Amino acid sequence: MLKILHTADWHIGKRLQEFPRIEEQKLVLDEICQIADEQEVDLVVLAGDIFDSFNPAHEAVELLYKTLRRLSKNGNRPIIAISGNHDSSQFVEAPDPLAREMGIFFYSRYDSLIPSGTLDSGVEILRTDKGFVELKLPKINFPIRLILAPYAHEVSLRTYLGEENREEEFRNLLADKWKALADQYCDSNGVNAFVGHFFFTKKGAPLEAEPESERPILHVGGTQALFTENLPPQIQYAALGHLHRYHAVDKNPCPVVYSSSPLAYSFSEADQEKQVVIVSLEPGKAAEYRPIPLKSGRPLYRKTFDNLPDTLDWLKENSYCFLELTYQTEHSIDANTRKAINQAHDGIVNLIPQIKNPQGQESLSLKAEDLEKDMLSLFKLYFQSERGQEPNEELLEIFKEVISQDSNA
Repeated sequence: MLKILHTADWHIGKRLQEFPRIEEQKLVLDEICQIADEQEVDLVVLAGDIFDSFNPAHEAVELLYKTLRRLSKNGNRPIIAISGNHDSSQFVEAPDPLAREMGIFFYSRYDSLIPSGTLDSGVEILRTDKGFVELKLPKINFPIRLILAPYAHEVSLRTYLGEENREEEFRNLLADKWKALADQYCDSNGVNAFVGHFFFTKKGAPLEAEPESERPILHVGGTQALFTENLPPQIQYAALGHLHRYHAVDKNPCPVVYSSSPLAYSFSEADQEKQVVIVSLEPGKAAEYRPIPLKSGRPLYRKTFDNLPDTLDWLKENSYCFLELTYQTEHSIDANTRKAINQAHDGIVNLIPQIKNPQGQESLSLKAEDLEKDMLSLFKLYFQSERGQEPNEELLEIFKEVISQDSNA
């Protein structure tokens, strides 16, 4: 039986506003390495969004390479890593020739071919094609076929998938490409898996919300998502990246699973349990999979309070977290209260005033004659309607500076 560790959306180098997350990422990636060893997995798949930006910092690159070297067990445990919409395809594939010697395969472009051959570890690359690789591991007596589907940005679609009817036929183009690969290479004599970084949903099901931290994937021509029915029937497990919550989108034609990101990266992910997925595969049999929770890193919470003592008590009891704190008040949050809250905790990302029982809201809605007013007056009306109070002088000065720069642009 083949055991795969499925993970995705590492976003190495990501910050939470002004808060760096690199130390938490070191901890959680160390935890993933420990899980891979404890579970004795044979193969690791990393389903995109390796980095958080096209030009990651040196510290982020160093953390990736150190982690993958450890995960690969000096080349004895292959790693397949595809690019996501946050990754630069050129940057991701740059170290590939050297990484391959360690059993680490980066794949980010639809015209790429992973070279066939045998590594020093005994791992064999039996067959390759554009968007496909077949592996043979020394201790596994059947081949492993992987259809590789990195994020397809607009240039990729135009160059490699064709321009004609691109907007209307986006799903069909990809489905046809994957079907052709599966029909040619995937049979019941080996295990067949899909590794992709796309927005998948079951046809007719409500769309899953994308995380606040995620750059929206290009929805070509109004195509909101790919459908699970676009996957070939030969596939036994689809390892996905992009959505940050662990969940199985569908069970047909196989388990179609988002592993989750290893850390919560926005407050839309508050209270989510992060996971990796252990997948067991055999030829001709249904996949077995189970999530393993990750414990490292600061959790994210959204909390609402209406008095200072309760606020300070909670902050004292929950010191290791990041927090979006809404404070209910009759007016604005006074300076002493704000200072006390900020001094009580080092992880307050947002402190949001919520005005209790704001008066006169019915008179604040915009009327046709208001459109004759200047930008500053309109901003004051908007702020009052949203917050129940007038903006302070500091905020007004900032707004004046913004509209001044805009008018001079």
